[in-house]
Amino acid sequence: MLTVEEARERVLSHFQPLAIEDVSLNEALGRVLAEDAVSREALPAFANSAMDGYALRAEDSAGASAEAPRRLRLAGEAAAGRVYQGRVEPGEAVRILTGAPLPEGADAVLQQELTEVAGDEVRLLAEAPAGNNIRWPGEDVRPGALLVPAGIELGPAEIALLAATGVHPARVHRRPRVAILATGDELVPLGETPAPGQIRESNSPYLAAAVTRAGAVPVRLGIARDRADELRAKLDEARSADLILTSGGVSVGDYDLVKELLSEQGDIAFWRVRMRPGKPVAFGMLGATPLLGLPGNPVSAAVTFELFGRPAIRQMLGSRQILRPSIEVVLEGEDIPRGDRRHYVRAWLDSHGGTLVARTTGAQESHLISSLQGATALLVVEVGEGVVRAGEHLPALLLNDALPWGA
Repeated sequence: MLTVEEARERVLSHFQPLAIEDVSLNEALGRVLAEDAVSREALPAFANSAMDGYALRAEDSAGASAEAPRRLRLAGEAAAGRVYQGRVEPGEAVRILTGAPLPEGADAVLQQELTEVAGDEVRLLAEAPAGNNIRWPGEDVRPGALLVPAGIELGPAEIALLAATGVHPARVHRRPRVAILATGDELVPLGETPAPGQIRESNSPYLAAAVTRAGAVPVRLGIARDRADELRAKLDEARSADLILTSGGVSVGDYDLVKELLSEQGDIAFWRVRMRPGKPVAFGMLGATPLLGLPGNPVSAAVTFELFGRPAIRQMLGSRQILRPSIEVVLEGEDIPRGDRRHYVRAWLDSHGGTLVARTTGAQESHLISSLQGATALLVVEVGEGVVRAGEHLPALLLNDALPWGA
């Protein structure tokens, strides 16, 4: 039986970053850069005022104070979006607004709170040293500077930086198309009422949401009943996808047909992994299309997607961070038993006195969907005897996409 690392290595060996395309920055949130983004311009592009105030020559403010104001002639106004037509001469000041280009001849701005105006005269109540309240060209970004490296996911800050320096559109990798298929006679789709002995199908909604959050496009194929012809037809629909995800049908039961059809029509790289939950997980090629067969139990499907499906998607996106970040936490609450398989335990994280602590989400059976709700990490409990006790340290995989861990 393979370890998680061995199984994931086999999965990832079948995936490469997808083709490059140009997208508008307005549509680029969450996309992964395919090429380094390099600044085409200086930022700021020109010297401008950081304050509402008065542009002047610094030497004309020397010695100014509230007790002994310096008086300058008010020569005009410089507004944002327009270049002042003129020059600040000795003994003059120009009213200037935040962001307005610095007039020629001026080398300082005194904020308006330190001035008084009377008619066409400005009284300076403080000195304004050279460079005071001025944003200089290239102070933030110089032309040719590396803005965002390839492989980084674009967030709001990255998009703002690219927009401000003229990098538009963004060159990104195409989003993978991931086909999602649930299997089993016992399942009923959203909106339908289960008959006696049936259950509402939840793996597909979960996987579609998880696939979207990972950066791919879900292709929902619905439910295939436990008949080889129906499953074969559904899988044929999925062959144009970049990855097929199935749930159920990969164990050793009489109706576990996914593994059987994968053997018949393609190639199985593995079908069991030494982990809990999710031991019966299969991977192989359905012709030219990779297929990841997840277990039918909801928690098992969720955990195996995190460990194998999501990394495949991130690799197709060209992301630098394929795997979830791992940190060390301290266990709180109940002890966790060890066993003969690595155990991935759903947990909540919190900070107590600057230490990250973890508490399990409750009972950990693989059918308990409620144990996934609110989980911010998977605690990694290695093979062994005994238990992990409260107060002991153990690794945790972060599940919250919003946390800024791992640059």
